[in-house]
Amino acid sequence: MKTSAGLLMYRTPPEGLQVLLAHPGGPLWARKDLGVWSVPKGEVDAGEDPLQAARREFQEETGLLPDGEFVSLGEVRQKSGKRVLAWAFPGAFDPTALRCNLFELEWPPRSGRIQRYPEIDRVAWFRPDEARRRILPAQQPFIDRLLALAPAAP
Repeated sequence: MKTSAGLLMYRTPPEGLQVLLAHPGGPLWARKDLGVWSVPKGEVDAGEDPLQAARREFQEETGLLPDGEFVSLGEVRQKSGKRVLAWAFPGAFDPTALRCNLFELEWPPRSGRIQRYPEIDRVAWFRPDEARRRILPAQQPFIDRLLALAPAAP
């Protein structure tokens, strides 16, 4: 069973709590929006500390090395059966500063043409109600758990 780990960055501007979500890159996701965004995350290598994996993946997917106090949001299971662990942390990130790793994919299928795409093609800040609409349904509990911590995580 594969395990991924990710970080849910949040901020509290005057208009209220917002979370940073990532939209998957590549042609399969280009026209999809609701229910496909995610916490920036990636696979945990064998023997790797999950929080360290989450920090590494966040940096690979955004270009920002995350720092600060990380609060566990627990685990969810996606439809595929994959376990996803997440931590919340306060931070600031300008979505226009996104720098992401690339992956290769034969596109169109069976064309013999290998193209490169970013792992995530954009990130954006969302209020919790909008974030719930955009995030993968299996990851919605991360938003709810962050809200439950609201007094501890202003």
